[in-house]
Amino acid sequence: MKMFIWLGVLAALYAPQAQAINQEIRALFQPDPSQPSKNVFVNKTPNSGYCAEYPDQCTDNATFSIEVPVRFNSIVPITPFFWISMKAPANWRRLTVTNAQTQETETVEVRITGMGSRYVLSQPAHELVGVSDILEGHQKLWTTNSWVYAAPPCLYSGVGAYSADSYRFFWKTPVETYCVKTAMYNIPSISFNSLDIAYELRTPNPLGMSSGLYTGSMAYSLGVTRDFDLGPWMEPDDSNLTLDFVLDVQHTLKVDIPPGGDKVVLEPQGGWQRWLDSGRKPSRLYRDQIFHISASSKFTMKLECEHRLGFESGCAIVDGQGFAGAVDVSVSLPNGLSDSAGLPVKRKPLGIEPTAPFQPSLYIDRKPGTLHFEVNEQQTHWMIDNAQGRPYRGNITVIWDSEVG
Repeated sequence: MKMFIWLGVLAALYAPQAQAINQEIRALFQPDPSQPSKNVFVNKTPNSGYCAEYPDQCTDNATFSIEVPVRFNSIVPITPFFWISMKAPANWRRLTVTNAQTQETETVEVRITGMGSRYVLSQPAHELVGVSDILEGHQKLWTTNSWVYAAPPCLYSGVGAYSADSYRFFWKTPVETYCVKTAMYNIPSISFNSLDIAYELRTPNPLGMSSGLYTGSMAYSLGVTRDFDLGPWMEPDDSNLTLDFVLDVQHTLKVDIPPGGDKVVLEPQGGWQRWLDSGRKPSRLYRDQIFHISASSKFTMKLECEHRLGFESGCAIVDGQGFAGAVDVSVSLPNGLSDSAGLPVKRKPLGIEPTAPFQPSLYIDRKPGTLHFEVNEQQTHWMIDNAQGRPYRGNITVIWDSEVG
């Protein structure tokens, strides 16, 4: 008995849009035998910016960050009571990702959960406010203290770093609105030398997805009244940011047959001697063959037959003179795998056409299933009546196929 198992080969195509900042966001699903019920994508985008410098903060909030190479510069001097605001696209937004090979689509949701930068002043903060202490200079330069303390409704992140003319900060953005800091002294010019953003993803259940790369993009605008907005006095040097999402689904489908399991001998219940001694014909010939399956995606099963019997959908075994008998083949799958109606798979008939897909509800890791081979009573009696001391033989190939459209 031969088995064929299809495994997908993955390839990515990445095409940045012109005149925009493009950033790839990559996530991977691979089944984990130690956590079979954990059906989630794992972020594979290297952290940069805030989460790279302060990983504990992001770990606690299950968020990730990237540093975007965009610079905001003041377009006028900042005078007392001029404000600088921070607004991020904090609401959930949806995008469609498409499997390049199968053209299947899924929905991903993303939101921006934090926003920060490092502002750089045209001269040291303590000189601008007329004090000698560097930190005191930053604290007095703005309302509500230094920028480590987020302006409401943004939230404190617990981190901050400063020099005489710069201040590194990061704020959590729980809602999509403006968080405002107001200047208390004249600032000839100020710039924000990059943009750090933290993000959160909602991804589909990977067990319902085919193997391969799913790609899609989310476009954001930068500037006054746009998605990322630092207020009317700050102008970005690029007005577009595109996040290119790549969801990499790497499923497992593996079937192991015990040694010797490729030779299936059909016999009556209790063996032949019992029936020979009784002088009666057995009611059936059968064999149950155990196999072990590991599966994280939907798959189909079908048969390939060395011999067929008329228009039957299954296989046959024949003797050397052309006498044949039909063999019914069915399968029982372990708990956690269901049929297309969501029901347990018990003695599901197999034929030369693929079954409707079987679907895992969790990662199945080397669980036992059974192939049932059986010759029914009518066929058994016919074969015995026509037997001439020649064995009936035939090859039946069972195919597990994860290439499901």
